[in-house]
Amino acid sequence: MSGTGSIISRVRHNQFSKTFFISLWVSLLLLPFAGPRIAVIFFGVVFFFVLLVRLIKKTASAEPVSIISSRIRSMSGSIYSGRYSGFMLLIAAVASAAAPFALTSYYLDILIMACIYMLLALGLNVIVGYTGLLHLGFAGSYAIGAYTYALLNTHFGINFWLCLPVSALASSAAGLLLAIPALRLRGDYLAIVTLGFGEIIRIVLNNWDSVTKGPNGISGIAAPSIAGISLGNLHLYYYVVLAIILIALFVIKRVEVSRTGRAWMAIREDEIAASSMGINITRYKIYAFVFGSLWAGVAGQLFAAKMQFVSPESFTFMESVFILCMVILGGLGNTYGVLFGAFIIAIMPEALRGIDSYRMLIVGIGLVALMIFRPQGITGGARRCR
Repeated sequence: MSGTGSIISRVRHNQFSKTFFISLWVSLLLLPFAGPRIAVIFFGVVFFFVLLVRLIKKTASAEPVSIISSRIRSMSGSIYSGRYSGFMLLIAAVASAAAPFALTSYYLDILIMACIYMLLALGLNVIVGYTGLLHLGFAGSYAIGAYTYALLNTHFGINFWLCLPVSALASSAAGLLLAIPALRLRGDYLAIVTLGFGEIIRIVLNNWDSVTKGPNGISGIAAPSIAGISLGNLHLYYYVVLAIILIALFVIKRVEVSRTGRAWMAIREDEIAASSMGINITRYKIYAFVFGSLWAGVAGQLFAAKMQFVSPESFTFMESVFILCMVILGGLGNTYGVLFGAFIIAIMPEALRGIDSYRMLIVGIGLVALMIFRPQGITGGARRCR
């Protein structure tokens, strides 16, 4: 009995310590912005709020909690199994189609950038979410797609639609060149190699003045057009981006349920078991890098056509981290969750622009809190529900 009591007291002490350090960490982040008095008050509020939540969870009766949790699980299962998914997708489609009529140009511009980030997150999800390969240089493939269109359009006058497959192929080729030497590595070492790839691309673009114009960037990039009608207007360009996202979503979902998609997921779960079942690990990892990079190239061209200007400052390491956060937030391997995560992270800084000094602090605190309390992401439980 004494041993059991010591274990319980140790667990309580660990919970108390965890609550204390979480509250202290949040208050220290707030200290440079609000001063010591507000930081101390905030520490007390967070500390006692978390303790209160833990106390309520502990003292609540087990039966109602189990009933509620079972209801939630059954509802989640029905959503992911398709009972409500069609209805939810219909609502999302109607809202997406009607967005340009309800938003001002400023908010529509933000929404277009959110859609471009959704496409990037879908591509990175193939590599990180489906296959389990940590990629920290995805902005490099993004930059290759943007600069391919910028150079071909400004120097040779090739239009948007003819350049679209070229940009995708250029980024895919870069993904292939990265995959061949990187496939011998795993974990942290693979992450370092991909990080170096992204930095090499950025430095080359920054220093190759005769071709890329260096830090000055390339301007005068043409917007897409159909039958001589320019689609550079935000309302028209939004539908171009939305159509490409729908095509990407359809293709990626089809690949996910194919032999290749199942092989990626088997590699993610256990490489040794996948290899023993006859899956060619090297080949399918290369497929993942090439296929994921393809969508980065498409997103890069969409970005260049929207901004009509590209420079190396748009493709830094932090951009890769930003995209990776979208995938993790939505839920690794969950296609619709990744779209939701990309939308949230792309919109949140702009939604908090009114409190400019605190907005990135709030975003950072939210991401860290998510990693503590729900590390699988917002929709990370979809695979288990299925």
